[in-house]
Amino acid sequence: MIDSGHVLTALPARAIGFAFGYLAGAIPFGLIITRLAGTRDIREIGSGNIGATNVLRTGRKDLAAATLVCDALKGTAAVLVASHLAGSDAAIAAACGAFLGHLFPVWLRFKGGKGVATFIGLLIAFAWPVALGFCAIWLVVAAATRYSSLSALIASAATPAMLWGFGDAREAWLFAGLAALLWAMHRANIGRLLAGTEGRIGAREI
Repeated sequence: MIDSGHVLTALPARAIGFAFGYLAGAIPFGLIITRLAGTRDIREIGSGNIGATNVLRTGRKDLAAATLVCDALKGTAAVLVASHLAGSDAAIAAACGAFLGHLFPVWLRFKGGKGVATFIGLLIAFAWPVALGFCAIWLVVAAATRYSSLSALIASAATPAMLWGFGDAREAWLFAGLAALLWAMHRANIGRLLAGTEGRIGAREI
């Protein structure tokens, strides 16, 4: 559990933490990285999503990896900075802001990613062993099914229980809410999974 001395009073700290987290989370790294690399607009490829899975559909694994890392670390950084400057309440607020910023970035008319990498990045900041558990579950499901979306859904659903098991009740409730949002953002994927039409990992669509 993140804890630190408070520099700001509780309410302003939460508000500033949320705003800082939102601005960090709203940075569209998938779009920035692919544009710098000279590929097509990522929003015109595959699902149109700006996340790492869709970046992979450009055929550039390096760009997908860079997007994954950057989308994760922006969440990690938002939480750690907020915690250091204003304590655990601000860290929680920053986590919520960063996740919402990634999902609904003001720079892209509130059309962002689906939150998986940022979810992991936030988890690293709060409980890195649980983040490893998330990744392990994701890898097992992905290896068995080759469905990135299904892997993320199952791993995110297991996250609150893992946090609870580590005694991090407050974080467990936080990630239960974030997981619910993540599932909501994957509703189209869930429909395709049920219909058997969901794209598999490695499918290239240029």
